[in-house]
Amino acid sequence: MWLGLITLCVVFVSTAMAGYKVRLFVLTDPQFILSRDHKDALTIQGMNYTSRAKVLRVFATDFGHSVFSVPLAERRRRLMAIDWVEDASVSRIWPDRLVVRIRERTPVAFVSLRSGVALIDSQGILLDPPAQAQFTFPVLSGVREDEEERQRRERVRCLARVQEDLGLLAKDVSEVNAGDLDNVHIVAQVDHRTVDLTMGDNEFAERFQNFLSHYPEIEKHSPNSRKFDLRLKGRILAED
Repeated sequence: MWLGLITLCVVFVSTAMAGYKVRLFVLTDPQFILSRDHKDALTIQGMNYTSRAKVLRVFATDFGHSVFSVPLAERRRRLMAIDWVEDASVSRIWPDRLVVRIRERTPVAFVSLRSGVALIDSQGILLDPPAQAQFTFPVLSGVREDEEERQRRERVRCLARVQEDLGLLAKDVSEVNAGDLDNVHIVAQVDHRTVDLTMGDNEFAERFQNFLSHYPEIEKHSPNSRKFDLRLKGRILAED
């Protein structure tokens, strides 16, 4: 029995020493160093609109050190804090490289905030507009920076519901105000005229189509009106 215990202790110590030497080797040997001189040392995939500077800051302290000393989970956590990043992974590639794979968020609308214009995705996440990118989205009004993501997400869902209900008619809608989810407003272009329509909370296509059908008569009787209330079924009220 004692011989067996001694044998186990020897094996354990030998294994521990071997593991320590391997760890020391991969942490200190120059062949594993993440070097700025190696152009492919840090490869970033899937990045179109994410700020490259923000991604590089995540790994700034890792250069000059072994790739095996990089805490991958912590680096992924910091990547996930970047606004455009929906998901990310970080992998070590033998012997001295890191590969970052990013899946970006998909914006669905512009929002006008106190700090300026931003984009928003389906989850209510606010995104900085890329410097050299062009998007053709409607404006989603009623969104505030100080709201919880849950509240912003509800407003985005309201926008999606309006667009889905309107179908092809949505192409003429430039703005949806979802500040009051029970009383949605849309801004639309009708015969080269911008109109603000109070829609309520349902039957958006039916209300809008009714407005379009009666538009020639509306223009004749209310040529200066730009705001209309469509909430009463079968009726259109011009607002001052």
